[in-house]
Amino acid sequence: MNCYFLRHGVAVEPNEWTGPDFDRPLTHEGIERMKCEARAIADLSLRLDVIVTSPLLRARQTAEIVADRLKLRDDIVEDKRLADGFDARRLSEILGEHDKAEAIMLVGHEPTMSAAIGRLIGDADVELKKAALAGVALSDASAARGTLICLIPPKVLSKLGRL
Repeated sequence: MNCYFLRHGVAVEPNEWTGPDFDRPLTHEGIERMKCEARAIADLSLRLDVIVTSPLLRARQTAEIVADRLKLRDDIVEDKRLADGFDARRLSEILGEHDKAEAIMLVGHEPTMSAAIGRLIGDADVELKKAALAGVALSDASAARGTLICLIPPKVLSKLGRL
C-alpha cells in the first residue's frame, strides 16, 4: 500500500479569521495554487483508490480540488481522526479500514501529519509545508514502518502543474 499525505493548501490565517477554526477556508490564492498542484498530482499517476480528508473546511476544500482533477469526487471520505489528535494509532486505524486500497491519500494538518510520517519512516524529523505531498510505501495496511517514496514541496508541485 502506498500512503500519500497531503497537507491542506494555504488558508486564511487564524488571526485574520473571526469564525470557528473548523470553518477557516483556503484563500483565493490557496485555491488557485491547489488547482495547479492537482494537475501535477494527476500527472504523477498515483492510482489512488480513496482520498480520506479531515472534516475541517480547508482540508476538505483541498481534497475536493484534487479529487475533481483525478475524477475521484465519489471516493472522498471525511474522517475526524485526521483533525486534532491525528497520530500513529489513528493512522493505523484509518489504514486498517481501507486495507483493500493499494494507494490512499490522507489530507490533513500540521504538526500531526509530519509527526506521523516521521514515525512511519523511522522516527525521522519531517516538515510538511502547506500543500506539500509526501508518500510512504507500506508492505500492507497494518505495517508500522514504511519507506519514504516522495516528499514534494508545494513550490515544486506548482511548477510541475504549470508545465
